[in-house]
Amino acid sequence: MAGWFEHAPPIRVEGGIRARSTRGSIGQEWWSRRFVDILEAVCDPGRLTRGRSYARRGQVLTLDLAPGEVTATIQGSRPEPYDARIGIDAYGAADWTRIEEALAGQALYRAKLLAGEMPPEILDVFDALRLPLFPAELDMECSCPDSGHPCKHLSAALYLLGEAFDDDPFLVLAWRGRSKEALLDSLRGLGGDEEEPDPLRVAEEPFGDRLGDFYSTAIPLSRLRVRATGAAPPPDLLLRVLEPPKVKVRHIPLADILRPAYRRLAEPPG
Repeated sequence: MAGWFEHAPPIRVEGGIRARSTRGSIGQEWWSRRFVDILEAVCDPGRLTRGRSYARRGQVLTLDLAPGEVTATIQGSRPEPYDARIGIDAYGAADWTRIEEALAGQALYRAKLLAGEMPPEILDVFDALRLPLFPAELDMECSCPDSGHPCKHLSAALYLLGEAFDDDPFLVLAWRGRSKEALLDSLRGLGGDEEEPDPLRVAEEPFGDRLGDFYSTAIPLSRLRVRATGAAPPPDLLLRVLEPPKVKVRHIPLADILRPAYRRLAEPPG
């Protein structure tokens, strides 16, 4: 029978990459869950189950991500580890220019990304450009003899990739071809126009020259409007986005001292 081979327990390894999840679903954040949901909808359930077991046993030896490609080595039942590859389309420079301009045009999305967060609404930006963030199909191959799609070795690598997305949502974007550093550098240089000034762009002016209007709003109150959003931005958003002052108090950076105060100010009275 094509694709059949004798099931045998994998060779135990030391120092492999072990999934943090010990039971239930893998992936906690919305972006990693979205990725895992796609896998579980299109892949063979039996092999995915065995792949979760491999991931939790630490059978994956290496997992490396590059634009358009994830490579992994997985220890199976044979002495030689298997090589696996998971490919998607990485977007080119022209596409990323469009994506970055669209993200920069949404001040809240831009602010959250600069603060290291991944807003769920970012999916709408990618979909509107017909450049989906998450792949509907994966180009997968493994050196094992199983012709399943995917085999348990690929499944183990895919689940660990989902957990890696939990730790760093920008890996999703890096897989599509844009590193975190390149994206944030671009967003810092974009955003704001005459119609809607960028609220994160602050001109460097001496305080003495702004005594009369320092505390006034950059945007007229009549132009402010309620914006429908998901989760509220964190209270210490500006501390995350703006370059921290090079000031320390008893060897502690000033931003680290201010951060708890910002959070306490945001707490409801009571």
